[in-house]
Amino acid sequence: MKTSSYTGVQVFLHWLSAIIIVWALASGFYVSLFDVALPVKEWVAFINVSLTTVFIPFFVVRLYIALRRGRSAEKTDRSKTERLASFAHGLIYLVVSGVLVTGILMMDRAINVFDVFFIPQPLHDPYWIQLFLTIHVWTCLVLAALIALHVSAVIKHEVSGRRVLASMGFHR
Repeated sequence: MKTSSYTGVQVFLHWLSAIIIVWALASGFYVSLFDVALPVKEWVAFINVSLTTVFIPFFVVRLYIALRRGRSAEKTDRSKTERLASFAHGLIYLVVSGVLVTGILMMDRAINVFDVFFIPQPLHDPYWIQLFLTIHVWTCLVLAALIALHVSAVIKHEVSGRRVLASMGFHR
C-alpha cells in the first residue's frame, strides 16, 4: 500500500470534520437516548445546528478536493485493499452528505446559526419534515457505524506497523 501525502488543507479539513462530526453525533445521540434536562437538550440542539450549518461549506470543499484527488488516483494501479479503503471513504462522504442535507430538510423552524444569522425553514409540510427527520436519524446511525469502522481500520494499520496517522498529522 502506498503512503499518501496529504496537503495541509486536507489534514485541516479531515480533523475539522472529525471533531465536528464526532461531537454532533455523540452529543445528539446522548440527548436523544438519555434523560437530559430540557435546557441541555436545547443547548445541544442550538450548538449542533449552528456548528453543522457552518461546517457545510468546509465539507463541500473537502468533498471537492477528495473527488479531484480520486480522479487522478484512478489512473494508477491500486491494490484490492486500496480500492476497498477508497470505497469506504466514498461511502463516508456520501453518508455525511446525506446527514447534512437531511439535517437541513428536517428543520421545523428557521435555522439559527449562533444567533448571527438565520436561514429560512426550507420545508413546511409536516409529512416531509418527519420523513427527513427519520432519514436523518438512520443516516446518523450509519455514519456512526462507518466512523467506528474507520477508526478500527486506523487502529489495525497502526498496530500492524503501517503508520497511517503520520500522514494525517500537521507536522511537515
